[in-house]
Amino acid sequence: MPLESGIEPSAEHIEMLEAAVERKDAAWIVEEIGDLHPADITQLLYDFDSPACKYIISLLPYDVGAEILTNLDSETRKKFLKVYDSTEFVEFIPYMDSDDAVDILTETPVRFREEVIARMTDVEMASHIVELLRYDEDCAGGLMAKEIIKANVNWTIVRTIEEIRRQAENVEKIYSVYVVDDNDILLGRVSLKKIILAKSHTLIKDIYEEEIVFIETYRDQNEVAEIMQRYDLESVPVVNIQGKLLGRITIDDVVDVITEQAEEEINLMSGISETVEEDESIWLSAKARLPWLLIGMTGGLLGAKFAGLFEWQIRLVPAMAFFIPLITATGGNVGIQSSTVMVQSLGNKTINSLSFLQKLGKTLLIALVNATVICLAVLSLTFLLGDPIALALTVSVAIFSVVILASVMGTVTPYLLDKVGVNPALASGPFITTANDLLGLAVYFGVAWWML
Repeated sequence: MPLESGIEPSAEHIEMLEAAVERKDAAWIVEEIGDLHPADITQLLYDFDSPACKYIISLLPYDVGAEILTNLDSETRKKFLKVYDSTEFVEFIPYMDSDDAVDILTETPVRFREEVIARMTDVEMASHIVELLRYDEDCAGGLMAKEIIKANVNWTIVRTIEEIRRQAENVEKIYSVYVVDDNDILLGRVSLKKIILAKSHTLIKDIYEEEIVFIETYRDQNEVAEIMQRYDLESVPVVNIQGKLLGRITIDDVVDVITEQAEEEINLMSGISETVEEDESIWLSAKARLPWLLIGMTGGLLGAKFAGLFEWQIRLVPAMAFFIPLITATGGNVGIQSSTVMVQSLGNKTINSLSFLQKLGKTLLIALVNATVICLAVLSLTFLLGDPIALALTVSVAIFSVVILASVMGTVTPYLLDKVGVNPALASGPFITTANDLLGLAVYFGVAWWML
């Protein structure tokens, strides 16, 4: 029974497909996966080596193969493209958007890239790719596709419809018709609804909207994502410094940017300094995790030495040692909570309506509520468990102070890092935990010295 889109293939199906690839049973493979969505075929290919993937793709139409190549993750695709020569790969280019083609070509050696461009028969597409290759991949110019629908401000509706039909041959999805002057300077946009409803002799300049959100080629990809989120855009036009319309960025490219940004911040907040894949070497995986583990270890040693300074207090009241894990764990948890909220606020400017002082004030109020509840809970439990009232009061006051200070530190640290141009996600995870361990111990023993 052929595989169905959206349904995870069983181990038996995978084995049967592997066997079919081994015996080069093209008819069976096409019957089995020919009706699948390209995204499902892409997922299926992760179970095969590069030569097998190449054989399977060779049995499919070029447009399907092009979409599969576009969908593959970057690391897998780099390995996969090594089994293609430029003559074979160039056949997929006409079925790709220019931005996707450029993304893939930038992952290949320079010689391969130049051979592909030289072998292209579509001169316009080749010039688009050459132009896009000069932009950094993390700026708006590197994200944009050259395939757009545009209309001259002086065209009639009849002329515009004819041009839309011609231009749409190279555009998979039409989100907007951009309006330009004779020098291709972006003036605004006009909806397809207005074009359809307008009379044939009407001029575009009489119906287009001048208000339009656009982005310059040099803008960072995170700015692009922020703007498209803020204005809920499916696509945004890209212009050069003179305002000339060059291309557009669509929502699917921005989703990739948002996903990459989220993965990077999750890694940083977890204490992983680099993005690594599951199949990376042991050394690369260890290298990505070691820096913050070493920082955490150093913080732990400092904490132990710091606690040693108050050895005389622990000797006088040995029960104090039992509450050290409670103090450090609470401070670490509160700090991570506060820093995570602040990092999210800094990363999403669309909801960033409060000033820093307002955020800090709100954090303090929340911390006061949490600290009071935790303080009373600790006081009640320690007293009920039979600890001396003086020790119970000491631990309760210490944990109240730790919650307040950890909340403030978790809010202020990401803000300061952001101001000096460092990724605020670094403030979370091992950094905040280690810092709050030391802070918590200082507060705990300070309160104990004062009260006991």
